[in-house]
Amino acid sequence: MTGATPSPNIWDSPEIYEIENRAVDPDRVIEAALAELVLESGQGLLGADSSWGRVLDVGCGNGFHLPRLAEVAEHVTGVEPRASLAAAAMHRTRHLNNVTIRQGLAQELPVPSASVDVAHARLAYFFGPGCEPGLEELARVVRGGGLAVVLDHDASRSELGRWFADGLLVDGVPRDGPAHERFWALQGFSRRQLDVRWQFENSADLAAVLRIEFPLETVQRALAEIGDRLELEAAVNLWFRRY
Repeated sequence: MTGATPSPNIWDSPEIYEIENRAVDPDRVIEAALAELVLESGQGLLGADSSWGRVLDVGCGNGFHLPRLAEVAEHVTGVEPRASLAAAAMHRTRHLNNVTIRQGLAQELPVPSASVDVAHARLAYFFGPGCEPGLEELARVVRGGGLAVVLDHDASRSELGRWFADGLLVDGVPRDGPAHERFWALQGFSRRQLDVRWQFENSADLAAVLRIEFPLETVQRALAEIGDRLELEAAVNLWFRRY
């Protein structure tokens, strides 16, 4: 869709990104942190059946996270700008009656105002300055008392963080740091830092995932550091805001 921010990893290599999704956080640390945030937001957010209510997944890709969200939500809407990925998400969730997929942009969310209890964006579009239109849309669609969570890599720590810091520079400066934190604070978001791990089935899968995430020089250095290991240390920032 015109206006979409390209995501070269999943857009160009959806099969390999599927491997990455399966490798990330096998201990479900992120999932537990999300559930804790919802619980802390109070009973006004949880429905009578203790569900998360109406959940919006922004940049849902091929729908990898939608089945898990559907287990805890009354209804889940996945929004994805790339037609092929939206179609894959529809196929993945075809058996789930409480999931809807819509093709759309983060900065023009195809959902009504004040219609969302929990908005979720995981490694999709939101990377600090420049994502203000999407954040404005979150403020429009999340109801009063609702919650928005944005998950991003923490490039300030862990071995994966070091590689992201090398490969994801903005005007030669790592996008994490004090300025990045100030941006989120000004937008009304708080942060929880989580330590997670990536676990692969074999070295070929690990190398393939690194190649869709990092420049070649970074990949070569990372593979030399990793050796025969199939587990990687990682860290993420969980930015959240209650409306």
